Amino acid sequence: MAPAAIRLLLIDDHPLVRDGLRARLSTVPGFEVVGEAGNADEAVAQVEALRPTLALMDVGMRDTNGIDLTAQLLASHPELLVLMLSMYDNPEYVQRALQAGARGYVLKDAPASEIVTAIEAVTGGGTFLSPAVSKRLFRNQVPRPVLSMRESQILSGLAKGLSSKQLARDLDLSVRTVEAHRQNIKRKLNLEGQAELIKYAVEHATTHEGPRD
Repeated sequence: MAPAAIRLLLIDDHPLVRDGLRARLSTVPGFEVVGEAGNADEAVAQVEALRPTLALMDVGMRDTNGIDLTAQLLASHPELLVLMLSMYDNPEYVQRALQAGARGYVLKDAPASEIVTAIEAVTGGGTFLSPAVSKRLFRNQVPRPVLSMRESQILSGLAKGLSSKQLARDLDLSVRTVEAHRQNIKRKLNLEGQAELIKYAVEHATTHEGPRD
């Protein structure tokens, strides 16, 4: 008995792009293009009616953001697989797409064979990033500096709005020592001025852990 065809839904607001994808993917054994959608409303309706295996999702459409639409569709249909198609290799877009639940990210100017490979990888239970996307994504991942336990405590206190004097009292340190730790934190994190330090503390205080002093 032949395996069931991989049912594909094409979601892109450019008819020419959808036509090109349909023409190419329809020739692949085991692939079946079951529908198309040019906007968010059509996509929601088509997923509901056709129950595709995988949606090829454009990231930037006129009326909607493909990343937000991915999250919306997966909230209602968690079994759906989503492969992003994009003109942009921006690492932020890639990370947001993966966080939204997409299983892969392929550039629109990639060879057709790469899109086929990506579909096969994702429907096989894996993930797929275009090599150009993967290279840029990991090149941009800079290791986060590790703060000492004392520095992390001070960062946490700053996030709560405590002054150096209050921190010195709570941690049984001198104000001068607290100020020295503050300078070390700014140096490690490449922060300029007290405003940047406080902003960083509020946003990241709980994400830093390090060895004890």
